Amino acid sequence: MSGIVRIEARVEGIVQGVGFRPYAHALARRLGLAGRVGNDGAGVFLELEGESERVEDFLTALRRQPPPLAVVERVRHRVTAPRGAVGFEIVGSDRSGPLQTLVSPDVATCADCLRELFDPGDRRYRYPFINCVNCGPRYTIVAGLPYDRSGTTMRGFAMCARCEREYHDPGDRRFHAQPACCPACGPRLVLRDRHGRVLAGDPSGAGDAALAEAVRRLAAGQVVAIKGLGGYHLAVDATNEPAVAALRARKRREQKPFAMMVADLTAAGEVCQVDAAGAALLTSPRGPIVLLPRAAGAAVAASVAPGERRLGMMLPYTGLHHLLLRELARPLVLTSGNLSDEPIAHTDPDALARLGAIADAFLTHDRPIHTRVDDSVSCTFRGRELVLRRSRGYAPRPVPLPRRLRRPVLGCGAELKNTFCLARERHALVSHHIGDLADYATLRSYTAGIAHWERLFDVAPQVLAFDLHPEYLSTKYALERAADHPELTLVGVQHHHAHIVSCLVDNGWASGPVLGVAFDGLGYGSDGTLWGGELLVADYARFTRAGHLAPVRMPGGTTAIRQPWRMAVSYLDATGGLAEDLPVLRRHADQWPAVRDLLARGTAAPVTTSAGRLFDAVAAILDLPDQITYEGQAAIALEQLADPSETGAYPVRLGDGDPVVLDTMGLVRAVVEQRRRGVPAPVVAARFHRGLAGAVVAACRRLRERTGVGTVALSGGVFQNLLLLESVVDGLERARFRVLTHSRVPPNDGGISLGQVAVAGARAAAAG
Repeated sequence: MSGIVRIEARVEGIVQGVGFRPYAHALARRLGLAGRVGNDGAGVFLELEGESERVEDFLTALRRQPPPLAVVERVRHRVTAPRGAVGFEIVGSDRSGPLQTLVSPDVATCADCLRELFDPGDRRYRYPFINCVNCGPRYTIVAGLPYDRSGTTMRGFAMCARCEREYHDPGDRRFHAQPACCPACGPRLVLRDRHGRVLAGDPSGAGDAALAEAVRRLAAGQVVAIKGLGGYHLAVDATNEPAVAALRARKRREQKPFAMMVADLTAAGEVCQVDAAGAALLTSPRGPIVLLPRAAGAAVAASVAPGERRLGMMLPYTGLHHLLLRELARPLVLTSGNLSDEPIAHTDPDALARLGAIADAFLTHDRPIHTRVDDSVSCTFRGRELVLRRSRGYAPRPVPLPRRLRRPVLGCGAELKNTFCLARERHALVSHHIGDLADYATLRSYTAGIAHWERLFDVAPQVLAFDLHPEYLSTKYALERAADHPELTLVGVQHHHAHIVSCLVDNGWASGPVLGVAFDGLGYGSDGTLWGGELLVADYARFTRAGHLAPVRMPGGTTAIRQPWRMAVSYLDATGGLAEDLPVLRRHADQWPAVRDLLARGTAAPVTTSAGRLFDAVAAILDLPDQITYEGQAAIALEQLADPSETGAYPVRLGDGDPVVLDTMGLVRAVVEQRRRGVPAPVVAARFHRGLAGAVVAACRRLRERTGVGTVALSGGVFQNLLLLESVVDGLERARFRVLTHSRVPPNDGGISLGQVAVAGARAAAAG
């Protein structure tokens, strides 16, 4: 191109609600280009006119240097005849046409807003709802697209004259920032009692009186419910043992660790060991809870995380949080506003109704939350992020698929740690964390969430991908929906295949089959039994079961999950003796006859190859919790117990057949024998981990000899165990395997919906 040109361009990706139009306006003005920019249902549209070299510079900058929160996936343009345009403007949104744009996740308070928050000379000084184009609420306030104020829960707050001027000033940081507000025109903070009566408030909007009274009550040991971005939290002083214990009792959360919030990295370093990777996660715009090693002598109440070596830590991600932590000047327990296993409360009436028996006061405000979203949880593995719960700050940012889908797909997810995934073309939109669907309120949240996403993103799925387990409520949802709409295509996806494929998508893998190691609690196998310790040869469309852990019975079925001592009895019975001298068995000796009868008759004792149940059995043998109150508790305790300096490993024999069977019975025998000889439990726990890891590596080597496949994908909730994960990855790499692990998507069942979508798409492509 040369001379004066005119182009019409379209920018796709996360380009609404992230300051893209102001950025384009400033860039065009700087380059001397005329035209306009606006939002529509597909993203951002542009018209540019000017010197050809300047137009090229503009397009290059769009692709290479977009605004910090934008994700530019594609820029398309076509050349048209110049019109002699003068000036560049931002125009109103075009609401015609299909909705295909993406929505930004909620974003933690930026440095500029934080400076204003604590600047006595700024008009937003100490205003809890401060935000700008680079931070603040996004997904949780969006009711519809395009992303304009009228399509958010801020539509009820008319801007004052000063905010209006900022909103229309191209040189201002709040130029077209949809949630922009100030004490004169924005949401207001108020403190209420459990009956909804006002305890403290401030008509000016600043909220200092409500904040001060909330801080006073927290310092006095009270429980305060706090309205955040995606719902209510329950907060107490994390250094006050009676207060934390009271919260546990009221919330009915017996032992599961609480997350904490501290003011800054310095405060985090006083209770945790914070390395560079952990610091980067804590301070990222996503603002997740980060699991970090507990610092020696950490001054937190024992009930925050009983017996845990790691603490869940996050930094303030809203103006309100920053003000609270600055005033309180101590760590704060900040846990989801719910009873255990229920969805987080996000509307004011629901919070008062459900949390009234837990909280002593409610620090709330009048900005509605459209979508409830829990905090995300991450840790680090080998210097990079490993997401364990993908929610606030991450959803609904899409995960790219390796190939374009022919038809829109809904992945219905699993039963526990449920997410759903709505996908079209190359975008897989994995939902925020929904929770465990066994709870009716959570199921309602699940179905409402699917309906909201289909409206929000204007996607009508034509394919429903679901888990094979007939009793999963997500499976029943898919089957019932298809029964009402016969035009929908149903695709059943085996649980562990979905795990492995989610890992492939997470890594952008598109190079053929892999050896997949899927270790988790339970998943319905294609043979109708309960799998959970699987080695697969898999690609996106299909898999072969190439190996598994030795099968064992679960006496009492799901009761054995809640009572790990039952799995100890089952393993010991299968290996030839109960080892009656073990403390865990002495405690439950009166129940042996009934449990052994279940094992002998096979009644209410399904066969499983579950790695999770193996961990439960060994934990019980080593006298760790034999009655659990949350998923994975016994296995987590076993990892915590293990001596990280121990390098020994118990040998595990591999069977000669096909599929390869890993003799975990021998592994359990070694644990019992070593314990009887007086070997310290931390040493035994470490040798168990390393023995299982060595067996995985040996099995993969044998399968490589049989198949020629040299890449291994690791997935399933058991690989949240960093000791096992490190041991397996280290062994595989020394054996010259390429190893794929999770990063952006959880290895647990939170990634199942993504795997389901990718499998359904691959099968459709294979079918032609």
